[in-house]
Amino acid sequence: MGPEIVGAIGLVVLVVLLFSGIWIGAAMALVGFFGYASIMGFGPAFRGIPQILFTTVGDYPMSAVPLFVFMGMLLSNTEIGKDLYESAYKLVGQLRGGLAMATVVACALFAAITGVPAPALATMGKVALPEMKKYNYDEKLSVGSIACAAPLAFVIPPSMSFIIYGILTENSIGLLFMAGIIPGILLTLLYCLVIAIITARNPQAGPPGPKTSFKEKVLSLKGTWHMILLFVLMLGGIYGGIFTPTEAGAIGGFGAVLIGLSNRRLTLKKILDALFEAGQTTAMVMLLIVGAYIFMKFMAVSKLPILLGEIAAQLPVPKMVIFTGIVVLYLILGMFLDIFSAVILTMPIIYPVALSLGFDPIWFGVVITLVIVIGVITPPVGLDCFVFSGLTGIPLSTVFSSIIPFFIADIICIIIVSSFPQLSLFIPRLMQ
Repeated sequence: MGPEIVGAIGLVVLVVLLFSGIWIGAAMALVGFFGYASIMGFGPAFRGIPQILFTTVGDYPMSAVPLFVFMGMLLSNTEIGKDLYESAYKLVGQLRGGLAMATVVACALFAAITGVPAPALATMGKVALPEMKKYNYDEKLSVGSIACAAPLAFVIPPSMSFIIYGILTENSIGLLFMAGIIPGILLTLLYCLVIAIITARNPQAGPPGPKTSFKEKVLSLKGTWHMILLFVLMLGGIYGGIFTPTEAGAIGGFGAVLIGLSNRRLTLKKILDALFEAGQTTAMVMLLIVGAYIFMKFMAVSKLPILLGEIAAQLPVPKMVIFTGIVVLYLILGMFLDIFSAVILTMPIIYPVALSLGFDPIWFGVVITLVIVIGVITPPVGLDCFVFSGLTGIPLSTVFSSIIPFFIADIICIIIVSSFPQLSLFIPRLMQ
């Protein structure tokens, strides 16, 4: 039996294990170990696979994960999101649909300092949702603007999805961060455009909020300057080559502590809570990554990804047709699996195929990240929708129905970024 057949059998076994309910990281590790052993022998497997555990967890870029997670958890515990929303509220709240636009902008700013959507979901659910209810906003518009804008954290750096993609594919995390800036801004603007269109067709869906003077707008920025400074410091340092993404995470974590202490919102209990939450999240991510690396080792010796890449390259269709198929595959996976885990699960197969087709790995990472944004909100397994429903008590059916216009914006963004790769590659190429 050839190694490619063993690889195919391993994929089938992995799918069966996943449907049985076993943890994805553990399933990948088990299939990877026994698959590698069936090809190379149990001796090499027992000698080689344990080394992956040490080298993966001990890899220098991996230390960026707990650092950025800790920074995000700290900031989410200091009510920074409330300051960001109030500033955005003062700037655009007086427009038709302005409160929803302010929510989207605040989520984008929150994304720039957390890297994960959960803090924005929790904060905006407590701050922005009651405000929009106060001004009689359409419930679906209110809910959709929060549930769909919070995942901007996956695109706007420092993004956890870029860190994981960079580690798994051995691409520069710094370049991936830079590549996400323009697509992140584009998606934010598309969300605001969706709100403008909805409120233009139905003015009652998003009545204007109270008008604010120019002085009030300027004064509202006082609660955000330190966050903007921290964001510029981290990304500016990476862009200028002053420090690595891992060092940026350390600077961000230290900066988050200083910000929390300076505004007297950070207590010892909140620091300990942030450490505990960061440890939990990091452990979950580490299990997924270690399992993926073991599975990648198995895929490498099976030569199945190489075979699939050769088949894809020889298909009598344009490569963008295959690319579209990959995107559609992930959209379907996002409907039935946790999309973040699904990407880690499939990257050992999909990434070599993408390289064989000549796709730029940085651009491909941005597109995959945009697909993750869709995957966390699409039913029936839209994780962020479940989280938001649980936090606010809003029926899940309402949350899912509210995402439709924003889902269209997500698709349009993927089409634009796919059609014009320079949007994501412009800043990274300046760095090189």
